[in-house]
This record gives sequence, structure tokens and C-alpha cells, in this order.
Amino acid sequence: MSLPRTARTFSPPVMEARRWLDGVTFPADRPLINVSQAAPVEAPPEALRRVVAEAAIERPEAHLYGPVLGLPELRAEVAAQWSATYGGALEAAHVAITSGCNQAFCAAITTLCAEGDEVIVPTPWYFNHKMWLDMAGVRSVPLPAGAELLPDPDEAAARITDRTRAIVLVTPNNPGGVEYPADLVRAFFNLARSRGIALIVDETYRDFDARPGAPHDLFHDPDWHDTLIQLYSFSKAYRLTGHRVGAMVASPARLAEAEKFLDTVTICPNQLGQIAALWGMQNLGQWLAGERTEILDRRAAIHDNMPRLADQGWRLLGCGAYFAYMVHPFALSSDQLAPKLVREAGILLLPGTMFQPETHTSGQRELRVAFANLDRAGITTLFDRLAGLRWPLAPAGGNA
Repeated sequence: MSLPRTARTFSPPVMEARRWLDGVTFPADRPLINVSQAAPVEAPPEALRRVVAEAAIERPEAHLYGPVLGLPELRAEVAAQWSATYGGALEAAHVAITSGCNQAFCAAITTLCAEGDEVIVPTPWYFNHKMWLDMAGVRSVPLPAGAELLPDPDEAAARITDRTRAIVLVTPNNPGGVEYPADLVRAFFNLARSRGIALIVDETYRDFDARPGAPHDLFHDPDWHDTLIQLYSFSKAYRLTGHRVGAMVASPARLAEAEKFLDTVTICPNQLGQIAALWGMQNLGQWLAGERTEILDRRAAIHDNMPRLADQGWRLLGCGAYFAYMVHPFALSSDQLAPKLVREAGILLLPGTMFQPETHTSGQRELRVAFANLDRAGITTLFDRLAGLRWPLAPAGGNA
């Protein structure tokens, strides 16, 4: 008997990690430090919340079904701002609004793949991507990252078969935090085009990229939509996680196929969330710049504190956007270490085993810290606790 779709993959990692909190109490002088999930915990700015409240009262249509591919005004705004930022010529017909970026990924894969097809995914990978590929009956082909957690186009080329339908890049990366250089993204685009497959670029965290200007030039190509599918999320930029608003940028023909999927899942994206996203894009540019500056300062705080851990055998593999990805020095595997950190150090984070195939033992030594909700003082406290750990160390040069 074949397995149902959901039985083909693992339990949601963030929900699994939250269960480690069951029955654990944290003293007032050492509250829990939760660096497990990459989601803002503060509410949107008050002005944005008022826009949502007014729309809920004054716009009856906001409570009804809307267009499957999203509000025309928001699609047009994304196209206009993307054209200005990336230097391309995008139109509203290139943009679909989705119920979060995860749904955009699911829609993209559904338009590309049949049962038994393959998608190349750099590791460590974003676990929700892996979960959907599992449930879609698509084989995830791991592409182990090299130095500085950057994937190699030549290594990807060697993994392409007649069943390969796409390569997936996430930049800034989740879980690694690294920002893929523009020439590397272009090299993957050229590879995908030459082999007749799609390049999916998930830019959920692009608003917190440390580099000035556009992170790549793919939209300069007048035929970009023959190869590129770009994904985006409004959740991190405007703290709209609960409203579930994302975007998929692709050819009109692909969006027509995606519409079939979206119509059968949510019918349309959240209307109030779209209204909020549109207002945010048009009015919160300066505020968002301040959010970016704060995140970059927290990233700097990770680097400032890292020497204290480096002396004990920790290594920082990547840091950027919301994430620091580290190698720990302990004899325990990370999937054993992470629950122990909850009980004995008051820290909730995710083990590297959640971001690697089971056959990749490197995940046993890796941890992801989602630091975006900690200010500098909170990051210092986190490092104080990590520096105070005195558990048995791993053998020199060995894996846990």
C-alpha cells in the first residue's frame, strides 16, 4: 500500500521544537530566549494597523472573495517597485499575490513538476521546501553548499538529469543567512536556461540584505520569465505574518497555471492583508529602512560576540538577514543538544539536522539561531548563556 502524501515527510520542525517547552518552567531571572522561528513578534506599526481596521469597517468587499491572483493594485505596485529596484520592465501580469511565500513555492512546484520529477536544492535547505517536495512526490536532490555556504553551479550541473525541473535558491539564505553574490545567481540562471529548466529564487528576506542596490540583475534580461520564478514575502518586511501575504513573479502563462492550484487551496489571498501590504509598500519605505538598519546592527552584534564562543570551539558558518548558522563543539548531536538547551540553558533554537538530509552527518554539528527578535542586549545574553555551557566536547576534528 502506498503512503498518503503527508506521511511522506517529517513533522513541521518549528512545531516540534515548541513541544520541547512542554512542562519546562523558566525562572524570572532567566527567561526563555526563543531564537527558533524567523518571524517578527512585534505588531505592525500603528498606522498600518489603523489602515487594516478602517478597511475592515469601511470596505465591505474586503470580507469577500477577491481575485485568485490577488488585488490588481497590489500586483501593479509590486511590478512598479520591482522594475525600479531591479532595473527590469515588469508588468502586473507578471505578479501573483499568494497566501504567504510558502504557498508561492508550492504553486511554483505544482506548475513545474509531475510525480517522480526532481528539483535541485542546496543544503542546508529550508525545511518547508523539502516538506512540500516530499508531499508532491518530487525528489529533492541535495546540493551540499561549499565554502561560505555558497552552492556551486558546476556541482549543480552534474546533478541535472532528464527528470530535473528546477533549481531552488534562497537568498539571503534560510537557514544559513548568506547573501548569494549577483554573479553566482546569474551563473545559476545561465545554467538553468541552458538546460531548459526553471530557476526558483526565494527572496523572502531581501529587504534585510546588507548590500546596497539590487541583489541580482536577472530582470534585466528581456526573456527572464522563460527561466526565472521569483518568490517574495510581505510578512517580514511589514510584520504581516498572520495575514499570509506573499508573491510569485513569473510569466503570465505560468501564473495562469498557478491560478488553478491557488483557486483550489485558498481561492484568494487574504484581502485585509493585501490592503495592508499595498499601503505598506506605498507609505512605509522610511520605516522599513529603519527596520533594515536595526537588523543589520543585530547581525553585527552576532559578529561582535562570536569571538567569545570561537575560543571554545564554536564556528560561525553564515550570518545575515534573520539567521546565524553555527557549528557547535559538543559531543551531542544537535538534535539531542537543542532540547537540552531548552531545559538547561533556557534557549530554544533549531538543530542543523532539521535542515539537512538524514545522510548528511554535518547537520549533527550545526545549529540555527534566528536572532531578528533579539536586540543587542538580548544577543549578548544569548552568548553569555552559550559561553557558560560546560558539556563534554566533541573529539577533535570528529563529528558528533
